[in-house]
Amino acid sequence: MKVVCAIAYDGTNFHGSQFHPVVRTVQGEFNIALEKILKQPLRTDLAGRTDAGVHANYQVCSFDLTNKRMNEKNFKEAFNSLLPDDMRVMKVWFEDDSFNPRSNATKRIYHYFIYNAKERNVFLRDRVWWFPYHLDVEKMREGARYFEGTHDFTSFASIDKDDDRTPVRTIYRVRVLTYSKYMLVRFEGKSFLRRMVRNMVGTLVKVGTGDWNPEKIQELLEIKDRTKAGATAPSQGLYLYRVFFEQKQNRVVCQQPTTFRGVGL
Repeated sequence: MKVVCAIAYDGTNFHGSQFHPVVRTVQGEFNIALEKILKQPLRTDLAGRTDAGVHANYQVCSFDLTNKRMNEKNFKEAFNSLLPDDMRVMKVWFEDDSFNPRSNATKRIYHYFIYNAKERNVFLRDRVWWFPYHLDVEKMREGARYFEGTHDFTSFASIDKDDDRTPVRTIYRVRVLTYSKYMLVRFEGKSFLRRMVRNMVGTLVKVGTGDWNPEKIQELLEIKDRTKAGATAPSQGLYLYRVFFEQKQNRVVCQQPTTFRGVGL
């Protein structure tokens, strides 16, 4: 049996989600709390990797159930009494031994927030990308449609030399929503490459400023050259919003979506 936890965290003071023996990470803090709870070190698996400064509303982590006297409520309360203030377990459930949050995920949703105003909001400095220049929302929406579907995303991925994963990915939907000075770019897909969302946002902003036409995105997909696309958007505007898994009969394993400033997502 696997214990599965949905975790929210403020990524500002983390060097990413994936465990590293030298720097502070989300998985590292989770593992410390887990060892205190079960009195032994255990392997943990994440649904996805987030970079330094990136936040999450719903990261998912799993581990083996070694203490069968503990239930979901016990685990949630234990974790939240031990985790640091910038992390919290939102939900706990049990899955079969074969469950892995990375390979069993059917869809991931990322949100990217832009604060489009002339003056910086100091209270949002670790939460959004402050962009003080005009952005044409309709052109960005037109450009975003080129990302939808199955494509080779080489032009939008920072691929490590040791990363042998295919650059072909399927994006189900991209939406550009606005409310007052805030812009939300929402990406829905099965899986994403390293920095892929931030690179796509950086390119959409080039479209929004008028430097590129929306059709430029189709050209960038075809040439498969990362150096030709837009710059990587800052990490603080990105959130892993949700991870979906195949629902088992008579049981729902994900929470209902929240809203963004009155706009249903």
